Amino acid sequence: MHRPPPVPVLLLLLSLALAGRVSSHEESGEWSCDSSASEIRVEAPFLPGIITLDGRADDWSDVDGSEFSLLPALDPDDDKEYGGGKMTVKALHDGKDVFFLLQVDGDYAYSKGENTRCPSAALMFQIGESATYHNMGGCKEGRDSCTNKTCKGHEVDIMHFSIGNAIPGRLYGGNPIDNGKGNGGDRFGHLVDLYAWTPHCRYIDGTGPSEEAT
Repeated sequence: MHRPPPVPVLLLLLSLALAGRVSSHEESGEWSCDSSASEIRVEAPFLPGIITLDGRADDWSDVDGSEFSLLPALDPDDDKEYGGGKMTVKALHDGKDVFFLLQVDGDYAYSKGENTRCPSAALMFQIGESATYHNMGGCKEGRDSCTNKTCKGHEVDIMHFSIGNAIPGRLYGGNPIDNGKGNGGDRFGHLVDLYAWTPHCRYIDGTGPSEEAT
């Protein structure tokens, strides 16, 4: 029986606060996250039928993980690393879907119920051939001129989760109201599916520069 090979996943872990068309962040100083230079990869082995989407980590005990330092998004210097612990990322696939587990040791301080003041995490994937991880796709167009034509080839796909009032064990990522609108929003759980060309031009799936999610 043919066994599917492991999937090497290039990813960037982000910390964002998103709603419809999102306010962009501003960087301080020159820096770059060139993944081709550091070859940061997370391998997703073929392990079908072992993961239950229940918010618990027991299923992942036999899966190897990779550790990453948590650095501020706007000033990612090593001396500003989060001191509470590393972030562990695990991944696997079942031939159809890819599953990720993100764990961070230590306490998080946040304002419960405020989605802009709570822990959040995101996975970003390169889609367009010219897309870069630095500058979230790297299109040179500005806020008022970025479109699927002017930024063609710079697309990145983003899954973003603001923990906020999330309940352990509850499945988030869709609801009848947002599903009915045909977009990637999740107004209740705040696990949203987005695409971007730059930090200034990112949108919930199913919306665009002339149509924002409500």
